[in-house]
Amino acid sequence: MKFLRRLKNGDEAQIYEYHAPTASAPRNRSGRDCTSRLPLKVLTEVLSNICPHASDDNYLSLEDSMRDGGCMLCDMRHLAQCALVSRRFLVATQTILSVDHVSNDSNPTRSNPSDSYHNVRIDPVHYCEREVDLAAKRKRKSFFERNGEPVDAPKQRVEQFSRTVRDNQSLAIQVEFLKMPYMTRETCIAAMARTVSVLPNLKYVDLPDGIYSDDRSCVTLKQELEARCADLRKMKYLRGAERSFALLSQSRPWQNLEILELSRLEIDPNTLVSVLASFPALHELRLEELPMIDDTIFRRNNSTSSFPPIATFSLQSTPGLTAGGFEAYLSRPEVREVLTDLTILNTGVIPSELHRILATAPYLRNLRINRTIRRALTPSTIPPLASRSLQRFQFEIESLSASPVDLQPPSESYYEYLASSILAGNFPSLASLYALSTSLPSLLLPPPAAPFANPKSSSSALRQPLMLYTKSIPEHDWYLTVISPPTATNRRGSATATRPISFYNGSTQLGPQWGDKARDSVVVGNGFGGFLAVPNEDGPRPSSSSGHKHKHSWSKSKSSAGWMG
Repeated sequence: MKFLRRLKNGDEAQIYEYHAPTASAPRNRSGRDCTSRLPLKVLTEVLSNICPHASDDNYLSLEDSMRDGGCMLCDMRHLAQCALVSRRFLVATQTILSVDHVSNDSNPTRSNPSDSYHNVRIDPVHYCEREVDLAAKRKRKSFFERNGEPVDAPKQRVEQFSRTVRDNQSLAIQVEFLKMPYMTRETCIAAMARTVSVLPNLKYVDLPDGIYSDDRSCVTLKQELEARCADLRKMKYLRGAERSFALLSQSRPWQNLEILELSRLEIDPNTLVSVLASFPALHELRLEELPMIDDTIFRRNNSTSSFPPIATFSLQSTPGLTAGGFEAYLSRPEVREVLTDLTILNTGVIPSELHRILATAPYLRNLRINRTIRRALTPSTIPPLASRSLQRFQFEIESLSASPVDLQPPSESYYEYLASSILAGNFPSLASLYALSTSLPSLLLPPPAAPFANPKSSSSALRQPLMLYTKSIPEHDWYLTVISPPTATNRRGSATATRPISFYNGSTQLGPQWGDKARDSVVVGNGFGGFLAVPNEDGPRPSSSSGHKHKHSWSKSKSSAGWMG
């Protein structure tokens, strides 16, 4: 029986081998190869679109850097097949996977296999129909156990990669990015420790959560990172890691660290400032739920270290930091010339004092503020908001308690204050605006001009179209409204509101993921004001009226003829 089963599955094996990366690619020798006249730089750009994640050099985890609507493993497989076409395709493929890019055709036969280990990504499964067949083949079946136990493919790939880099040092020095699934990095801690011990140029690696809180199971892995990986660029510290965080100012293991995240740490302001000052390349900082931190971290003291300049600064749930502290921090020239992105979520900065921060940050491009207020704002008592460099503004102000139906919520006074500041021309570079108010689009339209007024006399506050995203509560989806500046024919301007995007199509029904029975579905609410398409288990839906158009028109004409006698 087993021999007959092998004969039966012979054709399927041949088909799979034909599509394998190691198989010889089919060639069409009848026509001319038009790609031979393309510069190598252009050919490399074309092939890079086949596998976009091959050049994924960001400091995001595997889950956050995934692309929607694609299979990363199949994309890498297709790129490997392109390398078998010709020598120029091989060089272009090696260039995509390498650190140094080739910009000319001076050496078309140049290839270095070690360059392909620059960015290592271990995906758990195929995000396509191929995973169904491969998962069945990975099961360990026997005569007594027909179902079999599934093989942990990501774990085997991590162990195989660990053996490879430990046996070949020329490959190990090329690895700079190592990404793997969440469950793999949580269960393969020992294999990860053996792997990172031979990767001296590693810049980013997906780590288990225990390493951020000094868990005992991750002590060896953290020691290997501090001793072997001196070029690490991103790190995080959570509650429980206060002791190891305080020792960073003395040991200084990562002098090239660029991104640092601190959450729920019980540390004093002096310890925080001394540790941050020990990282000369730090440019992105996130502080979350630090109850002991206040404005004293921004005070400049000659006897101790000062708070370093940060380009991307994110603060969340830090009530001790106020607008006065930011104003003192931005008074330093080296700080206000660097700060470009600022996020303030539930801090001590109140919206009525936001103008103080904008006035002292001349190069700020992105700003987000989220605050819950109790009382309404009196705009006449405070200066308007103004920034000539701000391009993206998220102004999310919520009322603490629900107001009666006939009264205006206190948060609307803040949006009126924002609208008056924008209409005054105080934001000439603003391109995107996010707000938790559905009345803001009508507030941003200026009043209509007089019928016979001079068009040149009316000045426009908006110099470019404004992309306005609004919603009533945070759980809803954003609604886009495009605010266009006034023109000669439309002196008031225009606001074009859009509806939520619909993915329904008459030919493909609800999409390819629904298969051939896409119409056998119902649309239900998702609890947040939107809708969700769910397969219908009660049977197929009735056809629409357009499907019986001919029959309906025939019966209608017949009844009309009977009525006429």
